[in-house]
Amino acid sequence: MVGDWVFPPGFLWGAATAAYQIEGAVADDGRGPSIWDTFAAVPGAVEGGASGATACDHYHRYREDVALLGELGLGAYRFSTAWPRVMPDGRTPNAAGLAFYDRLVDSLLEHSITPVLTLYHWDLPQALQDRGGWLERDIVSWFAEYATTVHSRLGDRVQHWTTLNEPFCSAFLGYGNGVHAPGLRDPRGALRAAHHHLLAHGHAARALRANGATSVSIALNFSPALPDGPDDHDAVRRFDAVHNRFFLDPVLGHGYPTDLLDDLAHLDGLEPAVHDGDLAVIAEPVDWLGVNYYAPTRVTSLADPTEPSNCPLPGLRGMSVLPPRAPLTVTGWEQHPDSLTDLLTHLSQRCGIPLVVAENGAAFPDVVDPDGRVRDTDRVRYFAEHLRAVHTAIEAGADVRGYLAWSLLDNFEWASGYGPRFGVVHVDFTSQRRTIKDSGQFLAQVAARNAVPGGHLG
Repeated sequence: MVGDWVFPPGFLWGAATAAYQIEGAVADDGRGPSIWDTFAAVPGAVEGGASGATACDHYHRYREDVALLGELGLGAYRFSTAWPRVMPDGRTPNAAGLAFYDRLVDSLLEHSITPVLTLYHWDLPQALQDRGGWLERDIVSWFAEYATTVHSRLGDRVQHWTTLNEPFCSAFLGYGNGVHAPGLRDPRGALRAAHHHLLAHGHAARALRANGATSVSIALNFSPALPDGPDDHDAVRRFDAVHNRFFLDPVLGHGYPTDLLDDLAHLDGLEPAVHDGDLAVIAEPVDWLGVNYYAPTRVTSLADPTEPSNCPLPGLRGMSVLPPRAPLTVTGWEQHPDSLTDLLTHLSQRCGIPLVVAENGAAFPDVVDPDGRVRDTDRVRYFAEHLRAVHTAIEAGADVRGYLAWSLLDNFEWASGYGPRFGVVHVDFTSQRRTIKDSGQFLAQVAARNAVPGGHLG
């Protein structure tokens, strides 16, 4: 099932993780609490009452995990720095926290693995949330300070920088419908938080460049909207505007889409947050775009365009989200690789910059057999079909420079706790034993067959 695909020279093969999902050690070496520590302590907020307090204990086992990447022959590792570890109060650098990322980066380079660093993967310091968090405009300068601090320490060894991961989730799920930290339910506030995320991205991108960074990106999560029938084009437009174009268009310098502003006018939440000059900052050029893709969303139009949607995103009216179609993953997400091909082809034409699949993966029920092997056949098939989709997009002209599987390790999956397993490496959360799954071996084979030097991300 490895396939005979030939990817471009220098195509980056790797895996991705996020700090709060794997590091644990939430009280070690001066780390401050994050909004996810606080949120996980709320009864019922996370499945099984779980938290990232220990997670994969990566903070103490990073050398073992980096060695696993090396064993798999994956040449890139996308990870995030934890803002509350680097700056426990959100403003003051913590030497011990920065030293951990020093050690991690050095270990990656010792194994000839390219670090791809994400500055923010949802773990805001609780001290900043107490001051308003992403609802407060001052967070823009706080984030730029954080970006500068991390780059000053690691910029001599880390080339590739991502400002934010999935601001859609951080703003809309954290501040809009409350299913993620900090657990607020305020559609108007969610729009303001989303704008502040994008503005912080722009200021951080400028700060990184001012300090010498030459490879800067943002990672956005896309869900292509699929119409249920020929009369559902407006449903596609409405969903695409809020889920996808809300974040992509201003980053590309096109501002917020006019149809989006019309759709959201009844909330009066976005436009008051936008000050003169904001859109120019958000449009600070990026060198490549991180594309996170898991599943499409099926939609249909409602007879009344003013009727509220069943989709819990800010401002959506006149459309409804339909159940996904089989085959599904454990998380109930539709497996539809053709949507990834179409997405990458569209984005390459629209953006005009290199793309990297920064996250793609699936959760399935994994079992460690008595012989110690994890035969995750469904995940192997998932990766094969989606890598074929990436290759098809490249053949159609899409400028895709890399593929980073989600995730290297089974980990804390946010509000879902430890139920869904996305890793290509199985983690026994009691013993912390790691076991490479068949899907990990599959990715290793694909990477080995396409290990052609040369190329660059941006």
